[in-house]
Amino acid sequence: MKTNEQSRRQAAFMRWLVRIFMILVTVIMLYPLIWNVYSSFKTNNEFLTNAFSLPQGIAWDNYARAIEKSNLLSNVWNSALIVVITLCVILVFAVPCTYCLVRYKFFGSKLILNIYMAAIFIQATFIMIPLFMQMNALHLLNNRPALAVLYATMQFPFAIFLLSGFLRSIPHDYEEAAMIDGCGPSRILLQVIVPMSKPGIVTVCMISSMSAWNEFPVALVMLTDSTKQTLPIGLANLYEVQRYATDWGALFAALVLALIPTIIIFLIGQKQLIQGMNAGGLKG
Repeated sequence: MKTNEQSRRQAAFMRWLVRIFMILVTVIMLYPLIWNVYSSFKTNNEFLTNAFSLPQGIAWDNYARAIEKSNLLSNVWNSALIVVITLCVILVFAVPCTYCLVRYKFFGSKLILNIYMAAIFIQATFIMIPLFMQMNALHLLNNRPALAVLYATMQFPFAIFLLSGFLRSIPHDYEEAAMIDGCGPSRILLQVIVPMSKPGIVTVCMISSMSAWNEFPVALVMLTDSTKQTLPIGLANLYEVQRYATDWGALFAALVLALIPTIIIFLIGQKQLIQGMNAGGLKG
C-alpha cells in the first residue's frame, strides 16, 4: 500500500513533469516567431554570415524596402476587404441558420445539422477543380466579394457547430419570457439570443477572420490579377523575388507586418476566444 507521502511525491513529480513538457513545447512553438522578428532587423550580410545570430543593430530600412518592393499595402487592403465581407456574410446567415436548426424541430433539421457537421472535414483543396470550374462559369474569378462569400461558405460548418453549442446552453425560459412580452422570432434572435451568445459569435468571428486572412491555395487559384491578390499570395511572390535578390531582411520584415493584424485580433479577443471554445466544445 502506498503511503500518503509517496502519493504526494508522485503527484508533485507528475506536475513538474507536465510543466517541463509544456515549457519545452512553448519554446519550440515560440522560437520560429522570435527568430522571424529579430531576423527582420538584420542586414543581409548578417543574415548570410549566420542566419541564427542576433542582429548587431536595428535595420529599420528592411520594413521600408518590404513595402517599396512589393504590393504589400495593396495586398493588406485586399485581405482586409475580404475578411470584412466574410464576417458580414457569416453573421447574417450562420447565426439565424444555427438558431433555426437548434431551436425549431422540423422534418430534416437533424439531417441538415449532421451534414454541416460532416462538411467540417471537407477542405476546399479537395474540390478545387470543380470549384474553379464553377467560379469560372459564373464569371467570378478575380472577384474579391465572390471570394469572400466562398470563404464564408467554407467557414459555415464550423460556425454552426460552435454556435449550436451556445444555443443549446441557453435556457428556453428567456425566449418564453420574451414571447410573453410580445417579441417575435426575429426580435428574440436579435435581442435575446445574440447578446447571450456573444462569446461564441466573437470566437467564430476571430477564427473566421484569421482563416480568411491566412488562406492561400483558394486565393491563389481564384485571384490571378496582381492588383486583387491577398496578403499570403503577395508574400509568396515577394519570397520568390527576394530569395534571388538575397534581400532576406525585407522578406522577414514583410512576414512580421503580415503577423501584426493576427496578433492584435488575438490579444483583443483572447478571453472571448477561450470562453467560446470551451463552451462550444463542451456543450456542443
